[in-house]
Amino acid sequence: MVRSLKKLLLGNPLHTASLHEQRLTKKAALPILASDNLSSSAYATEEIVVALLAAASVGVTFPLYYAIPIALAIGLLTAIVAISYGQTLHAYPTGGGAYTVAKENLGVLPALVAGSSLLVDYVLTVAVSVAAGIAAITSAAPALYEHRVGLSLLTIAVILLANLRGVRESAAVFSGPVYLFIASAFLLIIAGLFRYVTSGAAVAHPLSAATAPETWNVAMVFLLLHAFASGCAALTGIEAVANGVTIFRPPVSRNASTVLYILAALLTAMFLGITVLSYLYGIGPREGETMLSQLGRAVFGQGIVYYALQIATMAILVLAANTSYADFPRLGSVMAKDRFLPRQLANLGDRLVFSNGMILLSLAAGFLIVLFQADVHLLIPLYMVGVFIAFTLSQAGMVIHWLRTQEKKGRRWRIAVNAFGALTTGLVLIVVATVKFLDGAWVILAAIPLYVLLCWRVRQHYFQVGLEMSLADYEKPKELRHTAVVPVAGMNKMVLAAIEYARSISRDVLAVTVNVDNLDREKLEKQWEEWVADVPLVILESPYRSIHRPLLLFIDEVQDWREDDVVTVVIPEFVARRWWQQFLHNQTSLFLKASLLFRKRIIVTSVPQHLRR
Repeated sequence: MVRSLKKLLLGNPLHTASLHEQRLTKKAALPILASDNLSSSAYATEEIVVALLAAASVGVTFPLYYAIPIALAIGLLTAIVAISYGQTLHAYPTGGGAYTVAKENLGVLPALVAGSSLLVDYVLTVAVSVAAGIAAITSAAPALYEHRVGLSLLTIAVILLANLRGVRESAAVFSGPVYLFIASAFLLIIAGLFRYVTSGAAVAHPLSAATAPETWNVAMVFLLLHAFASGCAALTGIEAVANGVTIFRPPVSRNASTVLYILAALLTAMFLGITVLSYLYGIGPREGETMLSQLGRAVFGQGIVYYALQIATMAILVLAANTSYADFPRLGSVMAKDRFLPRQLANLGDRLVFSNGMILLSLAAGFLIVLFQADVHLLIPLYMVGVFIAFTLSQAGMVIHWLRTQEKKGRRWRIAVNAFGALTTGLVLIVVATVKFLDGAWVILAAIPLYVLLCWRVRQHYFQVGLEMSLADYEKPKELRHTAVVPVAGMNKMVLAAIEYARSISRDVLAVTVNVDNLDREKLEKQWEEWVADVPLVILESPYRSIHRPLLLFIDEVQDWREDDVVTVVIPEFVARRWWQQFLHNQTSLFLKASLLFRKRIIVTSVPQHLRR
């Protein structure tokens, strides 16, 4: 039944030879890799305005038009990062994520910092994107606000299921909503500007007309940097193309760089357009409704176009999580192959995707959704630190790469581009980490070193396992002798089959049973004498009705008696024909095997009896 359900939900397994068929064109790859970055245009403006308005609580009044130069600065930063990552794509056509670049050029520790930062950021991407998407729906349907956590968890489950079906299937599902959001956003910007020019929309927010401060001090600069750092959420996800380059069809570098530059251009235009319109229409933060929803209502009214915008916004925000489902499992598999993460993350699933990584990502994001009650404003401060750490390390690694390369043509230009990118993102990292520290960035700054330590311990474990399994100091053991112990509950075919198997591997066989409910001792001994008289039967009394403890104590005693022998516990068990029948029986054998698993010098084997009905 489980196999049939899996086949129904995920489809038939794919042959490894068809892996190349899962690669995507630029048109198909853009929705998967761009959704995270483009979705940030839906809330980055609001984060800037919230920070500007928050300054009023300490007696500083900033006019809301300050959001426009801040957005321009972030747009310039987007161009710098895109050009820098474009060079990475050409230098590492097989995958040039921050982890790979840092490992090859800066060393293992910076690579672990970059990899850990990205993995944490991908988890936060899912949590923030889904929470923001549900916020778009609850803005249009306030009655759903109380159910935002449950709706968020359900959404994560749906995205997981879609991605477990494979890359091509998820691209087919998700491409429509992404392109719908792009069209809706540009329609909003064009219609909003046209309406403002032709009818002169009133400036509604009182701070829209506020004047700039006449004198400045350090605190005011800090507050302005706080708004800039909040708006830098717009850059999250731009690195996804470099991390997911392996999903492109050849020529990989050219296709990936084209998508990257298109992505940067779309983001900048949409982000700036929404920021300018928000100021022109006097839109400010409001409890229970996003600024984008208010802007759509002001431009389109309460009609079908407004609801289409909200649905498209919800879709892009939710599907932004899909970028993490493309990159988290791939990065996890690379780090797992380097033995910094569990090996299971390197395994391809039935549909040629890293399904274990996807499941782990979903569980971690779901935990954050519950912990922060799907509150976007609480999650976003955690969101940006990791990605700017990765930006900076990646670009610094590329500088070292160009310094080492033998190619002279254009090398100075490449070094200058990546050095400027590293310097810029490094400065932004300092700003973000400083101004967002008390807002929650300290959690990420503390978590990343712990994650690096965890990765290092995983690597040490695999190294120690390799040493212990090495043939270098192998000594051929003396001839093994078995003492076979067969736990039984009575006399039946299953027990006889286990006894026969035990006889085949050892001449020293013991049977043992536990008396927990007034066992008919005389009847059992008579049956034993009739069927297997040559095998001793030990009956253990258990006045406290425990089965496992007396058995384990007896097996310990057998080990003491047979110091030079290997004790093999032969467990008879039946296998029900139907899955639900298994729940009708005691799981004594299962618990016994689990109890014996970690005991030394004990081998556990099962002799199954398959039921026919």
